[in-house]
Amino acid sequence: MNTLELLAPAKDLACGIDAVNCGADAVYIGAERFGARATAGNSVSDIASLASYAHKYRAKVYVALNTILSDEELPRARKLAHSLWEAGADALIIQDMGLLEGGLPPIPLIASTQAHSATPEKVLFLEKAGFKRVILARELTLAEIKAIRAQTSVELEFFVHGALCVSYSGQCYLSCAHGGRSGNRGECAQPCRKLYTLKDAAGGVISADKHLLSLKDLNLSRRLGNLAAAGITSFKIEGRLKDRDYVRNITAYYRRELDKVLAKKGCSRPSLGKSVISFEPNPAKTFNRGYTEYFMDGNPSDIASPDTPKFVGEALGPATDVRLGSFRLHCAEKLHPGDGISYFGKDGKLAGSFVNGVLEGRVRADNLKGMENGTLIYRNLDKEFIRSVEHGTAQRKLALKLEFADCEGGFVLKATDERGAAGEARWRGVKAPAQKAEQALETIKKQLSKLGETDFWLEALDLKLSKPYFLPVAALNDLRREALAALERAVPPAPEREQAKIVPNEFPYPEEKLDYTGNVFNSRAAAFYKRHGVKEIGPAAEGGADLTNKPLMTMKYCLRRRLGLCKKGKEVEPLYLEDGEGHRFRLEFDCAKCVMKLFIESKAEESEAEDKDE
Repeated sequence: MNTLELLAPAKDLACGIDAVNCGADAVYIGAERFGARATAGNSVSDIASLASYAHKYRAKVYVALNTILSDEELPRARKLAHSLWEAGADALIIQDMGLLEGGLPPIPLIASTQAHSATPEKVLFLEKAGFKRVILARELTLAEIKAIRAQTSVELEFFVHGALCVSYSGQCYLSCAHGGRSGNRGECAQPCRKLYTLKDAAGGVISADKHLLSLKDLNLSRRLGNLAAAGITSFKIEGRLKDRDYVRNITAYYRRELDKVLAKKGCSRPSLGKSVISFEPNPAKTFNRGYTEYFMDGNPSDIASPDTPKFVGEALGPATDVRLGSFRLHCAEKLHPGDGISYFGKDGKLAGSFVNGVLEGRVRADNLKGMENGTLIYRNLDKEFIRSVEHGTAQRKLALKLEFADCEGGFVLKATDERGAAGEARWRGVKAPAQKAEQALETIKKQLSKLGETDFWLEALDLKLSKPYFLPVAALNDLRREALAALERAVPPAPEREQAKIVPNEFPYPEEKLDYTGNVFNSRAAAFYKRHGVKEIGPAAEGGADLTNKPLMTMKYCLRRRLGLCKKGKEVEPLYLEDGEGHRFRLEFDCAKCVMKLFIESKAEESEAEDKDE
């Protein structure tokens, strides 16, 4: 039977445990160094604790070691990989091919999305190179995923929720070139979330002071079945920098949605247990920039979030009768003191305040500057919901089957669980027939079913009694506790972790030439590509590559298309972005491929443009 994995993020141990409790089949977390989220590192001991907890439910822990590495860093990265394997990690997520050149423990490897896997040829190469799994580029359509699946057999992982990079992952060099903070080194400064003004070649303003490169967040919860049919087996939630409320809410939501797909397709999940949560998950109530299904069905125009990169929240309705410190709202009763509201003020910028009180349709709040009658009000902090998520229960429980029978000299309670453990407890004494048969049987069922704060949920209780008997409540409780204790003592060892060995080969890389976009930052990575037939290898951007007049972003997202300026494949002139510090960037459009590229304008080009303007 095919299995479908729900993969959740963890910025730390607490988030990882929350992810497991809320239903993740696997968790990915950053190591103390060399992860693509430099501020989300974790100690080996914390990763060991997470692995120990996850393995109790046969869930897995994948560790991100996915920056490109210098020659000096490679030995330290290999040493860290060995420590992570010894700590119980199930796989490493990597980008740097230099790691494949020997010295790794027998840990399975997952090709990071930073490896830019967007074609069948690239994915097949990674499969032949020894990767257990490939994380596909977010920009792929369903048809493109199907084409990759048809030509490969490696496991395919795909992001289904969370923040989107405007550039192809691993192919963005703007932060590195424009501030020395490399995304491929885990230090992206997120220049895509800044304000820009878009101009034409003559200097005419097309769009002013907007977050023109900022995208909405991904939400493919409606498309999980389509993705499974296309060949995806691991469904990944983005968010290694997100807090516990996000991890709990989004993981629980996707657990519920993926379970529907499992039931419909007759698939199973690779881990054990069922999540019991006390809150109702709702992805609209934790951080997002608005949602998009991105390029699932082709190339939509409305995937950007140009007004703000912040969390606007749920639309509530327009404000009326705006006064100093208060306003009226048709659905004011939905708000509570402590909730956060947001709105776009007269200047077009996002503003916000906390609710102080609500009475008879009027909302009191401080700092309502820029609000006027008709301003659309949003709620970006639902205090009661966040409290229910943060303080509510989220428990992972194992399926338990109980069988209660009479035997010679007493009674026996047998317990089995989905781990394959079995235990029993016996009660010896006088077997007294029940005077009130129905009541006696109900008491037996009630007491044996009381699992409370144990790690189990009752899947089945089978009474195999020759006749109804009376047993004291205390005896039934003792039987239940002793049977569960015996069960825990009999838990079989967890299955051995999967091991993998990289066998060097010469399967040809799809290209014979690699420039800076190959991200080759060390001599071992260069040796890897040379063995696979690459004849010319340029240095990485971080290694001193000359980026003059080179694309620093390659995007499937197109500003012309979004603004209604698409020429349907005809050749078009470049457009220009300017930021608040006066930096100027050129946008070129490959309309045949429907790709937009960003370049930094050199001083000479800027001067030439200024001369033309004069």
